[in-house]
Amino acid sequence: MSSLLKKNKAVIRFILTFLVVYITLSVIYSFYLKLSDGSVFYPDYLTHLVGLQCVELLEFFGYSSEVVKHPNEPSLKLIVNGQYLARIIEGCNAFSVIILFASFIIAFSTRLKPTLIYVLTGSVLIYIVNLFRITILGIGMFHYPKYEEVLHNIIFPGIIYGMVFLLWVIWVNMFSNLKKSNVAN
Repeated sequence: MSSLLKKNKAVIRFILTFLVVYITLSVIYSFYLKLSDGSVFYPDYLTHLVGLQCVELLEFFGYSSEVVKHPNEPSLKLIVNGQYLARIIEGCNAFSVIILFASFIIAFSTRLKPTLIYVLTGSVLIYIVNLFRITILGIGMFHYPKYEEVLHNIIFPGIIYGMVFLLWVIWVNMFSNLKKSNVAN
């Protein structure tokens, strides 16, 4: 048993680190959501910010748009050219995806500084791609409403998760100690 543990030490370390970081960040985010009462920024600050920034992008692309507080649930109604198209909920702010991304990167960490820089840079990139994802989804739903389910449930989640996967691959291949430890063995 101890030889099995020694042989798989790196895998066990990765799994434990990933779980500890993921659970810790998720609990912190959960506390943030519980503390967000929605009285100033509805439904919470991050989701509200994403909604406002998507409105700015939509207007940049020539669409009259706004987000308004949904009367029946904690979400924002995305209205484009006077048409209610979609809800922006807490899950649309990409923060859960960023937690997943950061947990993986930290679990494969090298030195502290490159890890923090990559987590920060990757998180900003994921956030920006998410803003464009929601904006383009809104435009797509405005012009092609019959494809709403395919756009929302298949194409656009594929974009954000594909981006995260690509960032993970880049990290493992270029910045992690994985290659160095495999060469040593």
